[in-house]
Amino acid sequence: MNVQEITVIEIVDETRTLGIVELAACVHVDEARVVEMVEAGLLEPLGAAIEQWRFASRDLRRLRAAKRLVEDLGVNLAGAVLILDLIEERDTLARRLHQLSALLADT
Repeated sequence: MNVQEITVIEIVDETRTLGIVELAACVHVDEARVVEMVEAGLLEPLGAAIEQWRFASRDLRRLRAAKRLVEDLGVNLAGAVLILDLIEERDTLARRLHQLSALLADT
């Protein structure tokens, strides 16, 4: 039997927000798992009540990455939150370093 893997590429509008049902469907998790990830600090929805929650594209990326860390690498949820926070911090520092290097090169 020949098995083919299909990769789905989704273009995300950075200005569009998703509700909990849409977010869960995009990542193939149930809504309870999304709530768990909000409680763990992985996601930061806008809105007070769960029914009002809106998630940014950043949350979609973080949820997908956390799901991979948990399911593929066996990392627990707290570890996934820490890993993703550290990666974001590293990316921010790298951008700042690049900007400073560009400023120094101009002088």
